[in-house]
Amino acid sequence: MLQTPASFTSSFVQHPDPEPLSFLFYRGQLLVREEDIALPDAALVERLGLPDRNLQPLGLLDERYCRTGWFDAEPVLPAGYAWRGLRSLFGAVGEPLLAVAGRAAQIAEWARTHRFCGACGSGTVLAAGERCFKCVNCGHMAYPRISPAMMVLIRKGDSVLMALHQAPAVQRFVPLAGFLEAGESIEEAIHREVFEEVGLRVHNLRYFASQSWPFPHSLMLAFTADYLDGEIRVDTSEIAEARWFGPEDEWPERVPQISISSMLVDAHRPPGR
Repeated sequence: MLQTPASFTSSFVQHPDPEPLSFLFYRGQLLVREEDIALPDAALVERLGLPDRNLQPLGLLDERYCRTGWFDAEPVLPAGYAWRGLRSLFGAVGEPLLAVAGRAAQIAEWARTHRFCGACGSGTVLAAGERCFKCVNCGHMAYPRISPAMMVLIRKGDSVLMALHQAPAVQRFVPLAGFLEAGESIEEAIHREVFEEVGLRVHNLRYFASQSWPFPHSLMLAFTADYLDGEIRVDTSEIAEARWFGPEDEWPERVPQISISSMLVDAHRPPGR
């Protein structure tokens, strides 16, 4: 599963390294060498003229210093380099590097959008000892944005409910999911989202696992739940179709376990399906 590798250590300060791993973004896409999907070396970063203020410390991966940054305007790239969306890199690079790239994307976007205070408009500076921008005028503090979202696989006997969303990144049946609202617990969000999206009530909620998901800054919290009552009634603004999948049904195709969604489904997939 796409998750922070054990060999990565987060850091808020720069580390001396003549060849750091540089995760550089423009409009959410990562700069890579097309031939081998390698990150740009230090010489190229300097040649592209990226200002130091657009670079942020990320941490250490296998003792190599990692940094992240962004371009405000698209630079002229040398031949053989291109911008790639993170989703397009699934299977093209190792999961440890991809996981750090996901973290890098979130931190770069946070830094890009918090150069000025959201309360009074003054400039901000990095606070000491934590990943936080502090306003030089009013003291307002801004941490990286993390958006918690619930995911739930509903069980009914030996069947589970999955849905086809109206506008998903990938067209296939998946567990229900949705973002938490202000003031909600995860459990409250699950009950609300299940009823809103498919008209069912559930009980016996059980935690499954969690995962950071950098599209753009989600924290996925996966659960299972047991069916309580109700008939499927989909919210057509979000759900195209929802149905039960049992041992005799044709299940969604098996996909690499990059996301917590695929892990949750595979944990309940009948043999041979």
